[in-house]
Amino acid sequence: MSTVELEDALKQCVERVARFRRQHQRIGEQNTKAGLIEPVIGALGWDLFDPDEVHREYRRRGPDNPVDYALLLLRTPRLFVEAKGLGENLDDPRWANQTISYAAVAGVEWVALTDGAEWRIYNAHAPVPIEHKLFRAVRLEDSLDDTAELLSLLSKDNMRDNRIEELWKGYFVDRQVHGELLELFGDGEPAAELVTMLDRRLSRLTRDEIRASLIRVRATFDFPSSAASTGVASVSPLGAMEHVETVPVVPPTVAPVLPQQQTPVRPAKSRSHKRPVSEGERALKVIDLIRAGRLRPGSRLYGKYLGKQYVAELLADGSIRYGGRTLGSPSAAGEAVKIEVHGPSITATRRATDGLDFWSAEDARAGDVVSLKEIRRRLATEGEA
Repeated sequence: MSTVELEDALKQCVERVARFRRQHQRIGEQNTKAGLIEPVIGALGWDLFDPDEVHREYRRRGPDNPVDYALLLLRTPRLFVEAKGLGENLDDPRWANQTISYAAVAGVEWVALTDGAEWRIYNAHAPVPIEHKLFRAVRLEDSLDDTAELLSLLSKDNMRDNRIEELWKGYFVDRQVHGELLELFGDGEPAAELVTMLDRRLSRLTRDEIRASLIRVRATFDFPSSAASTGVASVSPLGAMEHVETVPVVPPTVAPVLPQQQTPVRPAKSRSHKRPVSEGERALKVIDLIRAGRLRPGSRLYGKYLGKQYVAELLADGSIRYGGRTLGSPSAAGEAVKIEVHGPSITATRRATDGLDFWSAEDARAGDVVSLKEIRRRLATEGEA
């Protein structure tokens, strides 16, 4: 596989996607395959004209429903690619579930789901519920570099060397450890076992002092990229933090980032001191902020949770696009972030989110980035004046 060839193919795909969308064309599945998917498969070093390498409409057995593409090494399927027409909703669980289930039966570990503009990679053999089998996802229009880095793992050479398996193992372990660490250092009451451990180590402090300190702390965890050892950069799942360059040498010990001693700690805000929300504010919806010119459709929303920044997109009808899903409100999008971090077993109390506080955006009138709640307050005040 030539890196230059892959980058050129992806650039052409980006240009085509932009043109189709400008012209509001729905090109259908077959044209998506021909114009957006097969050029990428070819650039990854697979021979599109050899059915022993690229088998279209693959069936393990005659009566089975076919998979759009099976990519084979030594006539053995190593990767299934399920294609959808450009603009199809990849969030429909039927598409991923059907192909992942078939791959598991067929003994194929890796599955790609794509509409030509977005690629999602799944590990069909992962011993987790199907919603956690997603390994990585990218959109061509978001980052050409990230897309090339992820898709290069699906090249003929890299599939032969099984480099994606090396990355998956590190990712799978780190994700579980990360989730437990977030539970230990999460918002609210600190874990009793953490307080006990520190109580044993810090004999000069009382348990109450340790507990109060843990409530104040905001811990972040930086896992060394498993890609560093393989020469492939890390690509975040959709909707997670924007791509951040990782340093190759990071100690394997994960430590929380504690507040510096000389930095004064702000006390937690008391609910009683919050400014009361007027009836005029409560009546305003996100769509009202758009109609008033305070928010622009397509603009980015920024949320911060447990020390990490998350990015979503504001749609023209006031809904929010996050993690490849369209959510009806900022609160639903904020809850989606928390579910992504803590998993589907998150408690209702922790999941509950004030989306207008959680997300910030640029006030199109003032030009500054503030919370959606502040933008709503400004519009309400403007109406009262």
